[in-house]
Amino acid sequence: MTVLALAGCSSSAAPLSSSAASPAAGSPSGTTKQPSSAPGAQPGGDNQLQDAYQKVIRDVLPSVVQITTGESLGSGIVYDDKGDIVTNAHVVGSATTFTVTLANSTKALDASLVGSYPDADLAVIRLSSPPSGLKPATFGDSGKVQLGQITLAMGSPLGLSSSVTQGIVSATGRTVSEPSGSASPGATIGNMVQTSAAINPGNSGGALVNLDSQVIGINTLAATEPQSNGAAAPGIGFAIPASTITSIADQLIKQGKVTNSGRAALGITARTSFNQQFQPAGAVIVAVVQGGPAASAGLQPGDVITQIGDTPVDSLNALTTALASLTPGTKVTVTYIRDGNSKTADVTLGTLGSGS
Repeated sequence: MTVLALAGCSSSAAPLSSSAASPAAGSPSGTTKQPSSAPGAQPGGDNQLQDAYQKVIRDVLPSVVQITTGESLGSGIVYDDKGDIVTNAHVVGSATTFTVTLANSTKALDASLVGSYPDADLAVIRLSSPPSGLKPATFGDSGKVQLGQITLAMGSPLGLSSSVTQGIVSATGRTVSEPSGSASPGATIGNMVQTSAAINPGNSGGALVNLDSQVIGINTLAATEPQSNGAAAPGIGFAIPASTITSIADQLIKQGKVTNSGRAALGITARTSFNQQFQPAGAVIVAVVQGGPAASAGLQPGDVITQIGDTPVDSLNALTTALASLTPGTKVTVTYIRDGNSKTADVTLGTLGSGS
């Protein structure tokens, strides 16, 4: 079985030369051609699907921007007419100032950081002098995203601004862990939208859009194949859903921080526990939040969590992934080892703050 790894989709600030770009999917001009034999083509020449694509591009592409920070670049989505732009936290990294280029423009605009929430890989930046006619995107209902829906991915892959690729919703409800690095703490994100639309370096922070011209996600990750030296796994990309985007962005804009992540937590700090053979064997609790869910259920530092509900836990990453698929307020049975004995505790999950 081929094992897929993941890569964040920010890119080097040096754009790919336009003369080297292939005219295949993702045309820098922002248009997508559809063969005449495609579904939706009508005898006589009218192509309803192509017309639908081009309408979506006209509606949404003006809301997708290119963000440059230091030596890397990514994409972003105009969130409101005040100049707020939502993007990935791994696009902004540790920077606080940026240059932004709007679609169909070559003028660089200054922007500064409003707030970043790496646990959900989302951030908001704000244009210092928003131009007139700024067009905010429309965000869709995550609950209405369905398998097989046509999607368009918009952004700046490899520095090719205002590029568009097309695909479908391949799956919903994916829980995905990002690779950790200088610009990413390795967040585990739940309820992601999987798409076959091509997502390449530089697409991070861009828009995944449906045919109703609604943003249904932020392009965030692409799968890679470790057995192929990290080469891209075609047609496997992931986007953070619209409901998460709007919830986190609204909090960052209003208060500069996130106080309600909407993500489940035990209220602990933990690390991976290893057995005598130095193999991962659970998540050992290092500290508990006083009055938090774990503490209220009797869990203590030194307890090794081995299962959440029916999900085995053999590492901190496994614990984080299990929690990412649950919601605050859910009651779960936590299996743990204390003094060599296996025990259980019923825990009502809280909301993720700064700990696990």
